[in-house]
Amino acid sequence: MPEDTKSPPPPRSGEPKQEEGESIPGSVQSSPEKPAAPAKPAEHAAPAKPAGPAPIPWDSPMISRLKGQHGSGIHEANTYLGQKYLIVDSSLIPELLQVLRDQEQFDYCVDLTAAHYPDRDKQFDVIWILYSFPHNERIRVTARYADGESVPSSVPIWPAANWLEREVFDMFGLVFEGHPDLKRILLPDGWKGHPLRKDYGIIQQDQEWVQINLGIESGQ
Repeated sequence: MPEDTKSPPPPRSGEPKQEEGESIPGSVQSSPEKPAAPAKPAEHAAPAKPAGPAPIPWDSPMISRLKGQHGSGIHEANTYLGQKYLIVDSSLIPELLQVLRDQEQFDYCVDLTAAHYPDRDKQFDVIWILYSFPHNERIRVTARYADGESVPSSVPIWPAANWLEREVFDMFGLVFEGHPDLKRILLPDGWKGHPLRKDYGIIQQDQEWVQINLGIESGQ
């Protein structure tokens, strides 16, 4: 006869009875397997930054005429974000400005300013911003000058450039040859230095001027 299936022995006296699915204290139980953690999604590389705006070559009948007259003296003719500009050799100033007024009808000098780049051989950009009422067009003309090099005055071409050139003289120390009354316009005559130059220490100059001229300590 086949053997009867043996049932587990009854618990000893004093031992707890194990119910189905229940563990006995002190006994080693195999822990159930934990579900695997979901895989992290693959990291995607950051999208490349879009290219910024760049100058676009500016070509027009006027540019063709200017290049025909002045050749390589017109270094650049571009537009940038809708702004038209020329970078020209300083030897073309003021003849080029005269041509722009008389032949191309840029009859209004909107502004005249400068920028200082002390690490360059020609440290200063002098910038004329011109407007043509007949053509409703605005352009910018830039020429570069070395420190100590004079700039031909454009007051004979646009009389309104008088005060603009005085401001550039005051702030940058650029001398405009042929200006009728070149003197400071914003700072006192005895002020040392020119505040918009990158090598200018404005607090030291302010303290010196206040001490010398007012006899008191500066509040800076």
